[in-house]
Amino acid sequence: MPTLITGASAGLGEHFARAVAAEGKDLILTARRADRLETLAADLRGKHGVQVHLFPADLADPAAPARLIADITAAGLTIDDLVNNAGYGLRGDFADLDADAQLGIVDVNCRALVALSRAVLPGMIARRSGGILNIASTAAFQPGPWMAVYYASKAFVLSFSEALHEEAKPHGVRVAALCPGPTHTEFAGRAGMTDMALFTKLASGPEAVVRDGLAALRRNQAVKISGAMNAALAESIRLTPRALARRVAGAMQRARR
Repeated sequence: MPTLITGASAGLGEHFARAVAAEGKDLILTARRADRLETLAADLRGKHGVQVHLFPADLADPAAPARLIADITAAGLTIDDLVNNAGYGLRGDFADLDADAQLGIVDVNCRALVALSRAVLPGMIARRSGGILNIASTAAFQPGPWMAVYYASKAFVLSFSEALHEEAKPHGVRVAALCPGPTHTEFAGRAGMTDMALFTKLASGPEAVVRDGLAALRRNQAVKISGAMNAALAESIRLTPRALARRVAGAMQRARR
């Protein structure tokens, strides 16, 4: 049975697709950009001999997850694992950033993730197998002024994933949340963060993040923070007064506005 990966046309999603295909597993890929999906699928089929099924979709549309699952079902496919990777963020004043674009963050990062998880979980429970990997972030551990909606969306993903992990575990279904720090992908460009030291000097390579995520899903680790420095910083937040934590996070986002 194939693995469904959202946001597969670039960034971590593309790297997840390449890593899963290298293991010899078939794929279901979705993203907005059909041309990129076609190029990636051809490459993976040629290199690894796997089946790659494409279902282009824009998960910012609240109706898209249901249509996606309906199309996958109509094609006679059953999802083994789900990687909820699709997501984006925006940097700037909440009051100034486009309202629809910010609501889109909620739709993609949270609503679509929940809808797809709800759609696949009953079948996984019935089979007593399968897994869901949700891509959170180290942003999940503190509020983020000047990226308020993005940080809050990732806090939701982390909390939801941990809760779902406990619910699914007795049924033989694995649920893990992956929390990467800054990573070299297209995310920084879309979010308006390419000038930040976090990305110019401290970002990780996507390959290591993907390895950590797939390993966490295999061993059913509820939360995996990718990278030793990221883990130390995230854990330190628990001991930091919240007023200080939000000022520090805000200072990083605001420094080069």
